[in-house]
Formats: sequence, C-alpha cells, structure tokens
Amino acid sequence: MSLERGLSYAAAFASALLDPARLAPQIVTGPNGKAAGKRYDVYRNNVTVSLIEALAAIYPAVQRLTGPDFFRAMARFHVRSTPPTTPLLFDYGHDFPAFIAQYEHARSMPWLADVARIERAWLDAYHAADAAPLRPEQLAAVAPERLGDLVFTPHPAARVVRSPFSAVTIFAANRDTSPVGRIDAGRPEDALVTRMEFDVVVRHLPPGGAVFATSLMSGVPLGEAAALALAAAADFDIASNIAGLIEAGAFTSISSGDA
Repeated sequence: MSLERGLSYAAAFASALLDPARLAPQIVTGPNGKAAGKRYDVYRNNVTVSLIEALAAIYPAVQRLTGPDFFRAMARFHVRSTPPTTPLLFDYGHDFPAFIAQYEHARSMPWLADVARIERAWLDAYHAADAAPLRPEQLAAVAPERLGDLVFTPHPAARVVRSPFSAVTIFAANRDTSPVGRIDAGRPEDALVTRMEFDVVVRHLPPGGAVFATSLMSGVPLGEAAALALAAAADFDIASNIAGLIEAGAFTSISSGDA
C-alpha cells in the first residue's frame, strides 16, 4: 500500500470513530470483503473508552468531585466534540476545563472548571522540561539599586492558576481518597504550580501573589511587578513573596532589564 493510499485509508477509518451515529466507513471491510460494521463499532467503543480513561487519569480530583458516572458522561461528550490531535494520551484533554465551564450539567459546581485547570497545570508541570532553578544567593548578589530592573526567566514547569473560588483547597482535598470536610468554596484562591525536581507542588498564593508571579513570568521587571501586586493588595509583602517564588523554583535566571 502506498503512503498516499495509506493516509487516505487512515483518514476514512478515523472519520466516524467518535460519532456513534455514523455508519462504519465503506472502505472498512472484514475478511473476504464482508461488511465490518460490528467490528468497527467495537473498535470505536474501545477508542472512546480509552480517551475517557485518559481524562479520568488526568483529572482524578474532578472525577472524585462529580462521581464516576457523572464524570464519564461528561467526558464522553467532550471526547465526541474534541478528538485528540496527538497520539500521546497524557497530552489529551487540554480543552477539558473550558468544556466543563460550559457544560450545562456542571453549573451547580462553578468551581469545577478551575479545579480542572489546576489538575491540567499539574500534569503539564510534571512533563515540562528540566531546568536548574534560580538560587537565592544569585538574587542576594545583586546591588540594591539594580533590583527594580531585574527580569526573571520562568522555569518551564512554573504555572499560575487563578480562581474566584477555593479551587486550591478543593483540589488538594480531592486528589486522594482521604475524607473531605466542609469547604467554603466562595473564597478566591490562586495557585502556583512548580516542579523543582521530580515532585510537582501546588501552593496557595497570597493576595497579590498571582499578579506578582504572572507579571514576573511574563517578563515585567521586578519593580513594576511589585507595584502591580501592591495595587492588587495593599499589604503585599514583596520580600517574602519573591523569596517564596525562588524557594518554590519558579525561576531559572535573572538579568538586567536593559541587558
């Protein structure tokens, strides 16, 4: 079979995989050229189940919060509307948090999409490239008059997820099977996701911390980032927050803004 013909067959074979209402493509046949509708349906179901299981592995806290039956029904709708674009299953489901935010039956859980965003950030941080984190002594060696102009290079694994709900607490309480007490979901919480070596850590950022971290990660000089953070939270502690970000491994290097 030529490459062109093989690609054509693959495209035809995949065309109806995620739509159970469609008949098996005519190009798909069984032994002796017989129709292969039933075999195709079995394969189609296996593909859907595999993608649902991949989502369940990526979003365990979301599944615990909704229950397996609700999660699988929601995931099935997502799978049918958003087919994978890569053969790597762990890379599937980037659009799932946005799907949850629009999913009608999840409206009673408005924080669910943000919990999913934290879970997605956790997995992306886990698979991010390795890099040596910035050491505290590198910052300490900078002359005080130059601190405001410093630009920080973010670690490949560092991410910030903001939420108007208690998404960090809900996420942390539902990543395993431990009993969960009552949580006030109405308190805004922002997450810093980092991976120093092999372990991904999710930290709860203080008021102003997300503004500070995202500003630094986007290349805003330290002085400007601090001013933005103070505008967001008047009691923002610049020294403790920059120390916390460095301790968490959020950056890899610093440079002068005019360098």
